[in-house]
Amino acid sequence: MTLPFIFIKRTIARLIFTGLIVLFGMGATAAPENKDIAVYFGTYTGPKSKGIYLSRLDLASGKLSAPTLAGEIEQPSFLALHPNRQFLYAVNETGSGQRGTGQVTAFAVGADGQLTLLNQQPSRGSGPCHLVVDRAGKNLLLANYGGGSVAAFPIAPAGRLGESTAFVQHSGSSANAQRQKEPHAHSINLDAANRFAVAADLGLDKVLVYRFDAAKGTLSPNEPPSTSVKAGSGPRHFAFHPGGRNAYVINELASTVTAFQYDPGKGVLKEVQTLSTLPKDYTGTSHTAEVQVHPSGKFLYGSNRGHDSIAVFAIEPNGTLRYVENTPTGGSTPRNFGISPDGKFLLAANQKSDNVVVFRIDPRSGRLTSTGNTLEVPSPVCVKFLPGK
Repeated sequence: MTLPFIFIKRTIARLIFTGLIVLFGMGATAAPENKDIAVYFGTYTGPKSKGIYLSRLDLASGKLSAPTLAGEIEQPSFLALHPNRQFLYAVNETGSGQRGTGQVTAFAVGADGQLTLLNQQPSRGSGPCHLVVDRAGKNLLLANYGGGSVAAFPIAPAGRLGESTAFVQHSGSSANAQRQKEPHAHSINLDAANRFAVAADLGLDKVLVYRFDAAKGTLSPNEPPSTSVKAGSGPRHFAFHPGGRNAYVINELASTVTAFQYDPGKGVLKEVQTLSTLPKDYTGTSHTAEVQVHPSGKFLYGSNRGHDSIAVFAIEPNGTLRYVENTPTGGSTPRNFGISPDGKFLLAANQKSDNVVVFRIDPRSGRLTSTGNTLEVPSPVCVKFLPGK
């Protein structure tokens, strides 16, 4: 009688112990879901705007809190966050002509999301319009639209920007006599391996590829050095697919989007498809602006200024695009938009109507549905999310 009793007693004890491990283990590992997320808006400053604004997006309802001025600065038209989320960088889209120069500004991000100025550096060209921080957080790369150039800057551990370590002046022209008399670098992006930088130049009808040395902060032409799109297209912004073997450029002047195959080992782009971002029956004037791939890799979105819509495409397994719809943005001149990190919402920044409109993304079709939530933001031209703040 003693042995069976001891066996039963030990079995019960093991079950209780295992239950406690599961119970407390679940409690220890289950992280609370974020209820909202910080979001910054870059703007064009003037009578209404004073710089960079901060809001919070409710991840359940899609509602945005009233914006507050997070950092007062001139013309912070495009923003980029450091991978550690402790620093934010903004171009200052100033300067005119080939010889003028804009600025690039570094900020520290406070616990409340407010920004503290760290320092500034000359952008080495006029009209800086786009920038990116490399994967290691050690370099910042930017594109100067007016100057038609790209440059790189080192980032110190404390977030400050050093003097430029790389500068490349583009040269040439293309078919549009008004908009393409000279180079206009409009964006710069880095691939997932941090090995190649891709610059879309609207004035040249080229997407240029540079070998990027993150240790030295240098840029050197790849072989081949570029790929061309149809003359007069005006490539503007560029996006890599999260799978790493496809990429997309949106063409401002032609209102098209071009899909590429991408060789991550050689940094080579090969065009496979070009589609219109506008409905077939549209006859008005419109120019594209932003392009982004959904975090799932299933959908691509592009903004149309004039038609004032977001073009929605499904991404096929081979990386080609299939048109889904055009959704009105609920405002005028959607210069930029942002997709929330969880992929549930798209925020359209309507520059000329001074508002940001929130759309819910259908996870199956990619289609957009307005949440009815609109926020007044003066001259919004960039949307950047700050996870964890």
